[in-house]
Amino acid sequence: MTRTIYLLGILTSIFTVNSVVWAQPLLLSQEPSDTPTQSTDTSPSQQPSTLNAVGWYNQGVDKITGGDYQGAIADFSQAIELAPQDSDSYYNRGYAYHILGQIDEALSDYNQAIELNPQFAYAYGNRCYAFYQIQEYQKALSDCSEAIKLNPEYADFYIYRGNAKDDLGNYQDAIADYTEAIRLNSNYAKTYYNRGLAYNRAGKFAEAIADYTKCLELDPNFADAYYNRGLTQFQVGNQKEAIADLQKAVQLFTAQGNANNAQQARDTLEKLVGKQQVF
Repeated sequence: MTRTIYLLGILTSIFTVNSVVWAQPLLLSQEPSDTPTQSTDTSPSQQPSTLNAVGWYNQGVDKITGGDYQGAIADFSQAIELAPQDSDSYYNRGYAYHILGQIDEALSDYNQAIELNPQFAYAYGNRCYAFYQIQEYQKALSDCSEAIKLNPEYADFYIYRGNAKDDLGNYQDAIADYTEAIRLNSNYAKTYYNRGLAYNRAGKFAEAIADYTKCLELDPNFADAYYNRGLTQFQVGNQKEAIADLQKAVQLFTAQGNANNAQQARDTLEKLVGKQQVF
């Protein structure tokens, strides 16, 4: 048995201020599983040259957990050389490549993991996410649907598929996927945020405001949610609430060291209410 690292979609937004735009969020995270490892001594006293495949694998997992992705890639490569039929080693090396933004390499390793283990739901899920990042939306939909078929209780797969549907303009289908993700995990603030984006795109502004509000109940420091709720409040004529939300977005972006987004929020506020003193 081996440990597997699973890729999660932590959602944030990048936005522009030339028009009211709610851009699709993307970011990566990790979550080690609790699956036990084989009994292998990988203590510092053991020289790397004496490690077997499981030893290299476990060392790679530890490096991923510690944020050393290049080191993890090297260790998983050693594990693959010794055990080329181990789908988990390909998967986790793909994960490390994915974190580093090397999407082609990540896709190649996910492909190999799926070839070795066609029931590998997380490999389909991560490959879906990678395809989404390179705007291969139909391939992303196919992989996410397969991941859901194999593991229908994992909320992130619905989020990934919802992202692809949203970018394809299938807003109602995206909302349905986000809603299912919320049913499975109702404490994930960024899922409400994503559904709020989709509601905005579908012109359902009251529902969008409700989702941004729920997101902010769960994460009061979510600056993007204040920003987008402010834009939506302005859209429905709630100027006072819009100004308050955009001011809060500026404050949070500034406090979080995000100067570019803070300036964009200021510019948006100026465009919406004129160059009056609003701070």
